[in-house]
Amino acid sequence: MKGFLTPGFTALVTLLVASLAFGETDAEQRYPDVIDVSVSASGDDRFTFQVTLSSPYDTPQRYADAFRVATEGGDTLGVRELLHDHANEQPFTRSLSGVAIAPDLTRVVVQGRDQEYGYGGQTMTVSLPGR
Repeated sequence: MKGFLTPGFTALVTLLVASLAFGETDAEQRYPDVIDVSVSASGDDRFTFQVTLSSPYDTPQRYADAFRVATEGGDTLGVRELLHDHANEQPFTRSLSGVAIAPDLTRVVVQGRDQEYGYGGQTMTVSLPGR
């Protein structure tokens, strides 16, 4: 084990520990995060979702371009397309209305989509009101 703790090895360990402690930086973020969701019933088994996304990397070249409401099993129930960046509006909130959801479902998952990398990032599982 002699020579195991060389200055180069120690620097590498320090760098790895620091990156784990502080997480990814805005420049490294690959997906938008869903940071808030409110749901309201809007008719017979239909719901409206107010979704707040955070995507600090948003630029005209690459941005959060959608969010979806899905079952916990991954089946998509509704998608809101976002047609431009929100670079000057972070985080931002948009709505999706009229999402039809089967009566036997009590919870759904909301997830953001990145133009380049697709769906990912922090999701939110929300309970449907009245169920």
